[in-house]
Amino acid sequence: MPVQMSWSGWGDPAKATPLPESVTTLLRELLGVQPRDESPVALSDIAPPEPRLDQDVLAALGKIAEVRADAEERVRHTGGKSTPDLLRIRRGDTSQTPDAVVLPATHEDVLGVLELATAHGFAVVPFGGGTSVVGGLAPEAPAFVALDLRRLDELLEVDEVSRTATLQVGLRGPRAEELLGERGYTIGHFPQSFEWASIGGFAAARSSGQSSAGYGRFDELVVGMTVATPSGTLTLGRAQKSAAGPDLRQLVLGSEGAFGVITSLTVRIRPLPEVRLYEGWRFPDFASGAAALRRLSQDGPMPTVLRLSDETETMVGLARTETIGEGDSGCLAIVGYEGQAGEVAVRRDRTHAVLSSLGGTALGAGPGESWEHGRFGAPYLRDSLLDVGAFVETLETTTFWSNIPVLYEAVKAALPGHLVMCHISHVYASSASLYFTIVSGRIGRDADWDEAKTAVNEAIIAAGGSISHHHGVGTEHRAAYAEEIGPLGVEVLRAVKRSLDPAGILNPGILVP
Repeated sequence: MPVQMSWSGWGDPAKATPLPESVTTLLRELLGVQPRDESPVALSDIAPPEPRLDQDVLAALGKIAEVRADAEERVRHTGGKSTPDLLRIRRGDTSQTPDAVVLPATHEDVLGVLELATAHGFAVVPFGGGTSVVGGLAPEAPAFVALDLRRLDELLEVDEVSRTATLQVGLRGPRAEELLGERGYTIGHFPQSFEWASIGGFAAARSSGQSSAGYGRFDELVVGMTVATPSGTLTLGRAQKSAAGPDLRQLVLGSEGAFGVITSLTVRIRPLPEVRLYEGWRFPDFASGAAALRRLSQDGPMPTVLRLSDETETMVGLARTETIGEGDSGCLAIVGYEGQAGEVAVRRDRTHAVLSSLGGTALGAGPGESWEHGRFGAPYLRDSLLDVGAFVETLETTTFWSNIPVLYEAVKAALPGHLVMCHISHVYASSASLYFTIVSGRIGRDADWDEAKTAVNEAIIAAGGSISHHHGVGTEHRAAYAEEIGPLGVEVLRAVKRSLDPAGILNPGILVP
């Protein structure tokens, strides 16, 4: 039986590791972290309210798809995996618990559920891996069901001539890679949520993987899709590029289940690489490291993985398991290469020449191998920190290269008194993404973080950044998103919502202001 994701934390419960006492002591001394007043409740002690859906409606749903309304299944589909989500469920808060979990097996099943929901006025929340960190699974609705897409789990077609694959959306990242790997291919999409997130979730949230410098963002990989909406079916994508009007695929990508339910995707694939090689580089400071990343992004050569930690993240992240030289000061960059052996060797040599000329010091494979080994493990550390009373959360943004210093300082200034770490996680010719991790001993309640998050959202918009690069909008970024796109942009979104979902049953309150 497949491992179930932790109901009150991240990932496989067997991989949860308590913090060493030395680290806990350090957190108390530096940040004033204290144990929380209450211990997390047990899953068996959580009793969600009775389903608000009429029994006749539940019976009608059961004729369309499998329905589960037991307490444990409903709790496991409560909220996402943001820190506020986890703190709520750990204290037994079931205000975001669905009334039932519905598991369709076909596109037609999904259409049937949406038709029934429209007729009876209950909401539907598409559920892939449940990994949203922006309140994307907390609809504003008196009654709703979680539409769990796990049974849509087939690789439908591999077109080796066009190098595309068509997959159902319930496939999780590892299983999709396994199926394609058997044919000698990869999507090349490995976000931090890779082990648990679904193919459909990657598209619905415009996910960006850790190898995006080489493979591209997930939305850049999508060439076709089938979408079930309350108004009917959208079948999009007859070629990778087209001049036949605006690209409606882009309307669905990033729509977070508010416009329709993606049921299958056609994506670009590539042959499995012969070589995967990751290494570390040291730069004297964040500014010089960022300049080096910009140089590669604009003039090449482009590695497959390219990321840079600031001074604080470098110091904390190294955890003294290795050194970067110069008294361990400076910033650590991870540079990775994937592809055919000969091509990788040439690209690596050229990259070394550029980085060396811009003040970088090669550190060899050690830091790269350490990063590769732990690259999906950070959320487990977040859970361990929560266990001892620390508050840990992440946020990310993006802007043009020229504005990176302004945005970087604006976010830090909006979070006084907290430990703020940052890395450049994704790079492009004109812009880059900043990914922040915040650790605090001062935040004890959801309201404390709501206040801090509002302040930092306002700072991002005022500094000219976008409210999200790859986490999405959900509910937590909705107000800032409205400011980012302006009143006319909001009206366009609402018009699309009215056309595809006239009764407003799809993820109400998510994305659309």
